[in-house]
Amino acid sequence: MRSLTRRLPVLAAAAALTVTAAACSSTQASNTSATSGSGSSSTGGAVFPASIAAANGAVKVTSRPAAILSLSPTATEMLYAIGAGSQVKAVDSLSDYPAQAPRTKLSAYQPNVEAIVAQKPDLVVESGDTGQLTKRLAAFSIPVLELPAPTTLAGEYSEFGQLGRATGHPAQAQQAVSSLRAQLHQIAAAAPHHAKPLTYYYELDQTYYSVTSSTFVGQLLALLGMKSIADQAAGAAKSGGYPQLSPEYIIKANPDYIVLADTLCCHQDAATVAKRPGWSGLAAVKAGRIIGLNDDIASRWGPRVSDLLRTVETAIAKGGSG
Repeated sequence: MRSLTRRLPVLAAAAALTVTAAACSSTQASNTSATSGSGSSSTGGAVFPASIAAANGAVKVTSRPAAILSLSPTATEMLYAIGAGSQVKAVDSLSDYPAQAPRTKLSAYQPNVEAIVAQKPDLVVESGDTGQLTKRLAAFSIPVLELPAPTTLAGEYSEFGQLGRATGHPAQAQQAVSSLRAQLHQIAAAAPHHAKPLTYYYELDQTYYSVTSSTFVGQLLALLGMKSIADQAAGAAKSGGYPQLSPEYIIKANPDYIVLADTLCCHQDAATVAKRPGWSGLAAVKAGRIIGLNDDIASRWGPRVSDLLRTVETAIAKGGSG
């Protein structure tokens, strides 16, 4: 079962990412592939050797990779979404979707260089350069592509493009982006219109860590006309948009909706929320407007963000819990 301790590093990483968001966005916007030159090859619109601008600098991929190792559950989902699944040789211990992904005991948080090298990958994808993995694998001539959690939808779309160029699937990556854009547009268009933004408390874990409207999730929910109660919380900006709220703050804010992203890790649902001291009087609790999300979908900002948005939109359309 997923543990709270596994989720806390994600919160810290998300806060740190906000500090570098501008730099990352600039990098993602300038993504380029190496073009013609002697010895270059092209396969289905892909050109190799290729140079992809990633969070860890310009990553050179000499030829279409045939043994990809993913240390990021989000990247794993993206790889399969763009048709690169057959090139994936191994994934980390948390990459449990899709089911056919070759899951191993490799840790994304404490990468074991020897174990990674033993897999003989020709491309490693990570979400953060933990333990200076890029530098350490360079000694074995193994390129590392760092794709941190995006801070915007545009950033997510850019990462699809980066993976597409790095794996030889640029057209499929663009198709995945177009499909995701269309899905999000359709979901947002179906959402009921309200004169004022619907307020929400988004729960990351039982210690009341939440998200502001400026975060990736916050921007996603804004497509439905929603606004986070955490926006005005003390330390919201300093925390990178992931402040730890107090029960008193939440009760006073009295949100229209409560969105739970800790249903799996912490076994939270409408019943457990209603039993919290003072929470039974909240408008969201009394009206049954408590939305439970799948923790993994809520924390992996790849092809399934449409599932997250659809779950919330469906609950809003019903006017109750999801």
